[in-house]
Amino acid sequence: MEDLEKRKEIYGICGECNEPGTGEVWCRPCNAKRFEKNFKNWTSGNKDIDELIQYSQLNAVYYTKCLEWIPFENFQNVTYITRGGFGKIYSANWPEGFIYRWDIENQKWLRYVHTKVALKSLDDSSDLSIEFLNEVKSYLHIYNWDTIHCYGITKDPNTNNYVMVLPYCQDGSLKNYSNQYVSNESKIFYLFQIARGLLNIHDAGKVHKDIHMGNVLFKHEHAYVSDLGMCQPANNEAVKKKGVFGVLPYVAPEVLRGHEYTRAADIYSFGILMNEFMSEETPYNNIPHDHMLAVEICKGLRPKISEDTPKLLEDLIMKCWDAKADNRPTAKKLTQILRKWRNEIRDNINGEFYSQMKKWDKDKFERKSNNKSISKNIETHPQAIYTSRLLNFKDLPEPMNSECLDCKIENL
Repeated sequence: MEDLEKRKEIYGICGECNEPGTGEVWCRPCNAKRFEKNFKNWTSGNKDIDELIQYSQLNAVYYTKCLEWIPFENFQNVTYITRGGFGKIYSANWPEGFIYRWDIENQKWLRYVHTKVALKSLDDSSDLSIEFLNEVKSYLHIYNWDTIHCYGITKDPNTNNYVMVLPYCQDGSLKNYSNQYVSNESKIFYLFQIARGLLNIHDAGKVHKDIHMGNVLFKHEHAYVSDLGMCQPANNEAVKKKGVFGVLPYVAPEVLRGHEYTRAADIYSFGILMNEFMSEETPYNNIPHDHMLAVEICKGLRPKISEDTPKLLEDLIMKCWDAKADNRPTAKKLTQILRKWRNEIRDNINGEFYSQMKKWDKDKFERKSNNKSISKNIETHPQAIYTSRLLNFKDLPEPMNSECLDCKIENL
């Protein structure tokens, strides 16, 4: 933001103040003045929310960082979709749509009209919780390229709960999307986007704390990391004391033992997700998600990696879920590796990974075409739980890799 020449080169000159823009067709100083003049014309009825929205409008360098207070009556066709770990999700139509730029010639805001949105209501947020405010703040602090952004806040008049207004991802979650036929090569593209979203979160000095297949959403064939409700500053003592929330198969063993949630724990979760997405097998779905499973995870139990998985991909998955947090790659390293593999596939570069993937994809397609693949529809155990919940296990052993995993890790 301090490099005026760079801003001028990338964003051009504002047509009103003649200064370099701060984002694509966005000028923070000019737009802040417009927003401030309008503060007197709206209120959420809550001082903290008003201040948060006003702060976003005064400091937004681009439209994805600008929140609005949106009266609930502005939405149409509000429809219940599902329940998450801590609240309910609805879909709705927003005829007015969200602000994306200022029209200098006609002196008005331009909006994407007739926008379909998701309304995320947190339980008991009528008594405004710190969790609600923290989630909204997370959307402001993180670079929104591969993460979901927030349009604004509203209030459900029936429950008095405050509600986040988010983009509606019509293709559903990664879990839903993976039930369709997706080529292994395409999956690498999506994994790269997810890793880059995770990198954006870590670059903002935060950890996600709840990465799993249900928290990655698809829209227009693009993967977005969502549900930033657990996003907190790394090494936050207040958060650490509350206990562990998450989906057991994705939670790193050191976190299960009560250690603080770190960026490396996010990488462990990504490793579980990566294997599930590529193998199309849900981790530990035939056993209870209880204390015994937590013990076995600490002892080195990991989901099965398909035998035909390319060696380079298998090695990366195993690095991500190594019992020793220091052995796991960073989100930056993950993004670099997956970008390299994506480029090999996209540009038909005959590298080692590209060759392995072409063979794997061909074999997979032939098996599906000939209906020779073995059904993986194993009945899910009634105590296999894939929504976030409080995990409070005692007397867990020191995390370790299994003997088989240790041998493989030593050779990486």
